[in-house]
Amino acid sequence: KLLAERDGLLLVNNAALAAFNMVDEVMCATLHNHTLVKKGDLLAGTRAIPLVMKRVPIERAAAIARQNGSVLAVHPLRRARVGLVITGNEVYHGLIEDRFANILTEKVTGLGSEVAAVDFAPDEAEVINGVIRSQLDQGCDLILLSGGMSVDPDDVTRHGIRLAGAREMHYGAAVLPGSMFLVAYLGEVVLLGVPACGLHHRITVLDLVLPRILAGERIGKA
Repeated sequence: KLLAERDGLLLVNNAALAAFNMVDEVMCATLHNHTLVKKGDLLAGTRAIPLVMKRVPIERAAAIARQNGSVLAVHPLRRARVGLVITGNEVYHGLIEDRFANILTEKVTGLGSEVAAVDFAPDEAEVINGVIRSQLDQGCDLILLSGGMSVDPDDVTRHGIRLAGAREMHYGAAVLPGSMFLVAYLGEVVLLGVPACGLHHRITVLDLVLPRILAGERIGKA
């Protein structure tokens, strides 16, 4: 049995694991890659398949594991200072009650980070840009923006992110719910555009990506 020595995100070297499992008469089964784990959690189990086997395949499997570095690793999540930008004219002008801030706050704090700023912005790119810059000035190193991720004329959140200076931007994800998800980088600060599905579904693409970002992974299109 292999147990987690700390809380964090499980990373599995899939190629090394596959090579290990191609050796006859040995096996290793693990949790899925990118699973959140707690100290003491069972991560994997490995054993000889038959009751009796020769030493050679055992040594071969061990050599595969050694030459590929860590087959399994648990990366701790950093404690981020998170800014929330809730966009939308209806919410900004008080026509409807916002529910996004509470949902995002729960996700952020549940991963050990803190919400350092919460701001509301109308569907105006320049205003969104200004709010982003303000949160950066307040020391936020991760910003989540809700709403305005579609292609309607008043969906300008992406434009506001661009105005703020983001040069690397990836829009769209092969995940449902959450196909309109956005990841952008402003220097080392990560900006995440959360589509409206985050209001209606308990688990979305955000729950897949956010722990990986907090574990230090740089998320690109692939």
